[in-house]
Amino acid sequence: MKKLTLTCAFALAALGAAHAQPLGDVVAGQEVYEYECAACHMIGEGAEHTIGPHLNYLYDRKAGAHSDFDYSRSLQRQGADGLVWTFATLDAYINNPRALVSGTTMGYGGLRDDGERANLVAFLREYSHMPQNIPESSPTARQNLPEISDDVLAIDGDAEYGEFLASECAACHSRTGRDDGIPGIVGWPEEHFVVAMHAYRQELRPHEVMQMIAKRLGDEEIAALAAYYGQLSRGD
Repeated sequence: MKKLTLTCAFALAALGAAHAQPLGDVVAGQEVYEYECAACHMIGEGAEHTIGPHLNYLYDRKAGAHSDFDYSRSLQRQGADGLVWTFATLDAYINNPRALVSGTTMGYGGLRDDGERANLVAFLREYSHMPQNIPESSPTARQNLPEISDDVLAIDGDAEYGEFLASECAACHSRTGRDDGIPGIVGWPEEHFVVAMHAYRQELRPHEVMQMIAKRLGDEEIAALAAYYGQLSRGD
């Protein structure tokens, strides 16, 4: 597998916990919202769904919770699995939406600047329920993942070994890539597969079985599975 792109490295940096940093600046966050989000999302008094759902009362809300908005199946599934919008999960999602929701239909590439993301998430917090009563440590404290070594990011996955390991995956995931209530993983770009598995490891992706599997697999095994599924085509 090729060394993960900076996009994925930045996405991984948003997952998990090392040390807390202060919440961002609300006024600056409004400016970020205006040029990054306002074209698709409304917020504040009178906000309605447009291209995307409105962003009022976002904190502590389960993903895909608006019954009157047509979310992607992937986001609905993550919400059903227990994904809740907190500072950490919003930060990771805004950084790289596919780090948390691989099949998201949100056409946004992500905001890489740490400071701008912190400001934006602080602004979104102002429109949540009683934001002054949300502790700074949870869910609004910014947390960073310990760095993944370059050696791990550069692992060249062994697809043949991945095929051997894939028998466990095949117990739930369709070999043809169909999405029958469980997401298809056939043909996933290798970097997306690896990012998703690290998200499960850090318990940002909420699915107890997948969290257990991701924690049990070693880095070489994750890379091997990514290489194997990445080379397959739907219907193979």
